[in-house]
Amino acid sequence: MFEMLFKYPPAIFSRGKFVLLSPWPVWLLVVLAVAAGAGLFWHVNRSSGALSRVRSLVIWGAQTVLVAIVLFMLWHPAISIARLRPQQNVIAVLVDHSRSMALAEDGKSRLQAATELLGGQLLPELGKKFQIRLYEFGKDAVRVDDLKGVNPIDNATRIGDSLTHIAGEAGTMPLGAIVLLTDGGDNTGGVDRETISQLRQLRVPVHTIGFGPDHYNKDVEVEDVAVPARTLKNSRVIARVAFRQHGFENQKARIIVREDGKPLAQQEFTLKGDVEQSQTVLFNAGAEGAHSYTIGVEPLAGEENVKNNAVARVVNVTKGKRRILYVEGEPRWEYKFIRRALEDDESIELVSVVRTTQNKTYQQGGRDGEFDQGFPPTVEGLFTYDGLIIGSMEANYFSITQQNMIRDFADRRGGGVLFLAGRFALNEGGYGSTPIAEMLPLRLPGEKTWSRDFAEAQLTDAGKESVVTRLEENRDANLARWKKMPLLANYTALGTPKPGAVVLMNVVPPGKRPSPLLAIQNYGHGRTAVLATAGTWRWKMQQDHADKTHASYWQQLLRWLVAETPGQVSGATPRQVLSDETHVPFRAVIRDKTYQTVAGATAQAVVSQPDGTSATVDLKPDPLEPGTYTGDYTADKAGAYVAEIVARDEKGEIGRDSLTFRREDGVAENFNSSQNKELLEKLSADTNGNYYTPSKAKRLSEEITVSEAGITAHDNLDLWDMPILFLLAILLRGGEWLLRRKWGVV
Repeated sequence: MFEMLFKYPPAIFSRGKFVLLSPWPVWLLVVLAVAAGAGLFWHVNRSSGALSRVRSLVIWGAQTVLVAIVLFMLWHPAISIARLRPQQNVIAVLVDHSRSMALAEDGKSRLQAATELLGGQLLPELGKKFQIRLYEFGKDAVRVDDLKGVNPIDNATRIGDSLTHIAGEAGTMPLGAIVLLTDGGDNTGGVDRETISQLRQLRVPVHTIGFGPDHYNKDVEVEDVAVPARTLKNSRVIARVAFRQHGFENQKARIIVREDGKPLAQQEFTLKGDVEQSQTVLFNAGAEGAHSYTIGVEPLAGEENVKNNAVARVVNVTKGKRRILYVEGEPRWEYKFIRRALEDDESIELVSVVRTTQNKTYQQGGRDGEFDQGFPPTVEGLFTYDGLIIGSMEANYFSITQQNMIRDFADRRGGGVLFLAGRFALNEGGYGSTPIAEMLPLRLPGEKTWSRDFAEAQLTDAGKESVVTRLEENRDANLARWKKMPLLANYTALGTPKPGAVVLMNVVPPGKRPSPLLAIQNYGHGRTAVLATAGTWRWKMQQDHADKTHASYWQQLLRWLVAETPGQVSGATPRQVLSDETHVPFRAVIRDKTYQTVAGATAQAVVSQPDGTSATVDLKPDPLEPGTYTGDYTADKAGAYVAEIVARDEKGEIGRDSLTFRREDGVAENFNSSQNKELLEKLSADTNGNYYTPSKAKRLSEEITVSEAGITAHDNLDLWDMPILFLLAILLRGGEWLLRRKWGVV
């Protein structure tokens, strides 16, 4: 309809430049239009007779617009536009042959629909005007002579890499445009900015034709599962599963965690409407080593695609113990019961020093003489620990240097610091005016608020989902258990949480306003927490002697505190599960004993491969990040890998770290298998191309000529003879006559 009225397709108007080809100046057009309007106004007023003023203005308006249209046509309007020269440009046609293109709709596969569209109408029309180069693409674009041998067999779709490949050939041919036939199921997260920038510089438009439905009518698809990269032996781990669903609103479903096909944990929930949703499930990480878990939503009856319900995740369960230093200012029940709770924890070594008198301390654990001064006097000594607990100790017990060391322990070293309430702690101990105050997740009030009143511990919404406060694996059972907990023996009313902090529990005194009880936050490279009570010992004393609630709580809190504390060598890779890809970038940060970065080290990654062999990757210094070393590895085989990164300097070994990852084949195309229309539309818009459905792709052969790439010529396309102008003229003149007849002044 648009082209019938305006003579040209919309692309001509959106990308062309409006011009007037008449040699007469534009100002003359304006003067004549104004003069004609004034003359007609005088004429209509003089001859209107019995017409009212409003009716006279309607007649005058119709006549003035008609004259303006005629004058506009006389000034020879046109669109100036760059168009590809016939038979002098190449059009690259890319056909997606990944496995998702084998999915069928309306009795034919997406690839079959694409090849029929090309062979039946599109290619012959394009071939009349341009030279055609055919490509099949999945992981990369490969040139083909025809479509007969194109089969949906590739295990991945990488649109960005394929477009980069074609753009690289633009220097050897006059590339006028790219036509992309695909469902848009890109496995890399989309087309990166560098590829878009390269296409823009070449001025090559990408026209996309999308196949497949926008979404399935009945489907649950897992979009992501977040688990910690590493944890301690037998730790509870929370997996956060993000998914979307269509067609199962208000139905019951289950999140299931499996290892080697064996169910480890499950959580039932109710599906919401057609929106993104997330659920958590708790499971035990198990023994030391690399663990591969399958986590997702159990398939529901009637699902159209059950292969996108779960994903694999890898967790490195580390060996050895994490060391925590506990500094306490007075002998008290809380100190005794915390030590007792950690006695059976095989992953935590608790070293403590408690002040028994003003000038005397009592040490449990650690090296002899380590705490002769009450607190490690050097950074090197303090930084040998992974975590730090500060109990009922005045701020001025620590020197300014030691206060800065405590702050740097979390900020630079990456350790965890827990502050406990007490008679001499937090705001009672004058911490509000020290460097330590900035690392606390809560603001300290100016007055003293320590109270020995009993109070209830109450979970917040965040606490209901946190592994720190999960006493039972089942969420509902956990909430019920917390409601039965004995009252706390004391508390400190602290201030509001800082930005980024999360309050997991509130303390609720009888008849008083609740205040934060347990708050946590990330701080620098580490984490900090405040527990505004010293009365959790009642969770042991006021329950059956066999009850493990108190021990479970403290073990989980302190495991959270130190689980992610890095060593001097900290290795990482962006993705721990490789879906139909092989590239593994390694990154290691190397620090000395004071956790300052080391620039002159050497580092290697020794990779244990699935077949039992090993490979060595040399890591090179990153010129932009001192102390950071990077390298690349190719995972040729499917299966689990373990990489041990070892760093050395002239004095010997600095440290080592291990990381795990897994390569899986034949899974990437199971996800995002519906048409990613949003990606295709954005890709076309960013490159000045157009998005088409198969039914509207016939417009492509005409609209593709509008391009500034390749070999072009500027054309001036006449607009004076557009049907819309003549139609408007007839409507204006005919409408005026009909109105005059109605009003009796013909």
